[in-house]
Amino acid sequence: MTTQLEDYMLTHSDPEGEYLYRLYRATNIHTIHGRMASGHLQGRLLKMLVTMIRPHNILEVGTFSGYSAISLAEGLAAIDDGTPRKVWTFEINDEQEDFTRPWIEQSPVARFIDFRIGDASVEAAKTGVTFDMVFMDGDKRTYLDTYNKLLPLTAEGGYIIADNTLWDGHVVDSSYDNDHQTCGIRLFNDFVAQDSRVERVMLPLRDGLTLIRKKRPSEGNEH
Repeated sequence: MTTQLEDYMLTHSDPEGEYLYRLYRATNIHTIHGRMASGHLQGRLLKMLVTMIRPHNILEVGTFSGYSAISLAEGLAAIDDGTPRKVWTFEINDEQEDFTRPWIEQSPVARFIDFRIGDASVEAAKTGVTFDMVFMDGDKRTYLDTYNKLLPLTAEGGYIIADNTLWDGHVVDSSYDNDHQTCGIRLFNDFVAQDSRVERVMLPLRDGLTLIRKKRPSEGNEH
């Protein structure tokens, strides 16, 4: 996608807001992999998906700088009806906490976010929560393992949103056949494409975004 076309899309979508703009800028200045933050277009999509799905509990795998967690929480704030709603977000890299926690805690939607350091694929089960929506953006090498651990924690009819599923096009580039992250995403994509427990659609948004809905028993979800 050209920069001109991307700019056109952004000008015809809702603005990200001043706080998220500052966070995205700070992420790119103060972290090594600033591009990992969801950014304007994906952030607005995440917010809208939340307002459509109306989840009570959202699990995020990989907080990074907090941009996506805040975007998800903005969706919860938009539907705030007195019902308890929360984003449970886990970051496995404890060195990220000093940057991320202040941005989350000072955000206008901080009351909707529970930020924890730890491996979501291990720690999420300990919360005792069933999640209506999961945003997967963690280690690409273990995407399939993470998916298989989190699907049982996802409500029937709930959604898993997997980020980076096109991986800069590397998933169809044979020169990346020995790259562990590319192989991990390919393995995940191929498995989900055949998983009878879910329905799925892959979108060419940014670096690839796959929307996965867990079927209800009446829909036939035998694996």
